[in-house]
Amino acid sequence: MTMTDPVADLATAIRNGLMIEREEVKVPHSRLKIGILDVLKREGFIGSYTVEPGHVQGLIRITLKYGRDGEQVIRTIRRVSKPGCRKFWGLKDLKPVLQGMGIIILSTDRGILSDREARQKKLGGEPLLEVW
Repeated sequence: MTMTDPVADLATAIRNGLMIEREEVKVPHSRLKIGILDVLKREGFIGSYTVEPGHVQGLIRITLKYGRDGEQVIRTIRRVSKPGCRKFWGLKDLKPVLQGMGIIILSTDRGILSDREARQKKLGGEPLLEVW
């Protein structure tokens, strides 16, 4: 039996796309991935994304973002809480990443939020990804 981790698969697809300097990558659709991509777009880490019907479950086309000189906007994207070892952080655990240059993407009871948004709403949750 194989277990898959859609959040880690999304992070890997983005990481691999950036390594080979792709303009866009495609991943299978899920509501969780849409929530994560919403946060990445709001925080300025990706250009945009669109949902393409027609595939069995649909595909998400993610437009990656690069700097003026072609440098990667996302330098690191890694999984924090893993299916085999879940973590939950309270409000006290949410510290700024790289003095505010990076974010933690959290799954909260009010949806998928960045650590900044969660601190404003005074929420904790499960840290899914660290991005900087």
